[in-house]
Amino acid sequence: MTQSFDQIDSIFTSLGRALLILDSDFRVIQAGKGFDDLVCVGASLQVVGHSIDDFFQAHAYNPALELKRALALGKREEGRRAFLVCPTGHSRLVSITAAPFLPLAPSLLMATACFFLVVRPAEDEDLILHHATLSQGLIARSESMLNIVRRIEALHHSDATVLVTGESGTGKEVVARALHYHSQRKDNPFIAVNCSAFPGGLLENELFGHAKGAYTGAFNSKPGRMEMVGEGTLFLDEIGEMPLAFQVKLLRVIQEREYERLGENTTRHLKARIIAATNVDLKKAIEEGQFREDLYYRLKVIPIHIPPLRERIEDVEVLAKTLLTKIGSRIGRQQVIPTDTMKALQKYSWPGNVRELENSLEYAATFCQGQFIQIEDLPPEICTPILLLDDAEPNKHEASKHDLPFASANAESHEDEERRKLIDALDRNHWNKGKTADYLGNSRATLWRKMKKYNLS
Repeated sequence: MTQSFDQIDSIFTSLGRALLILDSDFRVIQAGKGFDDLVCVGASLQVVGHSIDDFFQAHAYNPALELKRALALGKREEGRRAFLVCPTGHSRLVSITAAPFLPLAPSLLMATACFFLVVRPAEDEDLILHHATLSQGLIARSESMLNIVRRIEALHHSDATVLVTGESGTGKEVVARALHYHSQRKDNPFIAVNCSAFPGGLLENELFGHAKGAYTGAFNSKPGRMEMVGEGTLFLDEIGEMPLAFQVKLLRVIQEREYERLGENTTRHLKARIIAATNVDLKKAIEEGQFREDLYYRLKVIPIHIPPLRERIEDVEVLAKTLLTKIGSRIGRQQVIPTDTMKALQKYSWPGNVRELENSLEYAATFCQGQFIQIEDLPPEICTPILLLDDAEPNKHEASKHDLPFASANAESHEDEERRKLIDALDRNHWNKGKTADYLGNSRATLWRKMKKYNLS
């Protein structure tokens, strides 16, 4: 059995693939040597006996669950993307092909073998991802976001209070969760409270809890979020909207690490770490008397500012691809963003930041009729200016083509455009003809004919 597996595995390894054999519970029976090359040395031994849930993770959906559903129905899955977590903590984006075991090698006598997975690096290998940030969707390519990733890593052993600032939709809670899951508190709860959702008295009750009989209708004692979170992380979102009266009480809790439930004299100790976030300019709020200066400095022991998406356009491509993978997993259809559409996304200012980008991609995925999302599939506020610009483009060259026969000028323009797009697709796929054909939605024979037509080799 081992010899046969090694022979098959050597073939996959030579192709840059990793082979995994699973039992009916989706636990690894055997992993090929290619898994060491793909993840890290010793990974092929470490994953044996583990469920695929343990090492295939993603930011907002569960690729392992989707794979298991398909395999349980006897289906073959190709090209499903997921994040493969290395035991050392780093992660990478991979593409998975999965199928029932028998089609692979019926001669292999593995009594418990039910499924196989072939894993290869995905095309987006330039995503810079780490296990703690990855599990909550923190994706970085721009230097400003990479600095945030580095700061989160540097805070691994720290319990210091953190103040996360940034516009609405930039991902402040994502950063807060990354801080939690990359800290020594990661095995304890992460509880988020939106401070703007509760008036002063209700916010105090929500955070501190109350004793039985503390007020009319308090028939039972109730623990607050500060007690429920234990030694985990308490995330106070929209801290800039917190009522002034309650700011004094929160300041005391942070200073003394003590609080009391409403209607109770028993002192309780805060064991959690505090992370706060706001899209409000707190310095301006202090000047206007809307926020306490002493609380501000207590909260911003470690400040992290997330720049708006328009200031880090480098992140748009990796975010869009990752978000589209998440959307595709949810709707059961994987789609691709061609170069022209990606350029349109990068030209837009994104006032709603990453949240608006995700919503726009879901809109496009819903209305797109094929595999490739076109500019016209995007929401009107994004695609309309681009389409109007494209419509106006020929007029710029109208005078220079005035003395040419219309048909000839039009044919030349079309061929130039086709050649340009073909070169762009080849460059994007590093002149790999198979990948380029898939990207353009053509057969290899069609791609070869076009390359020959335009003297491209």
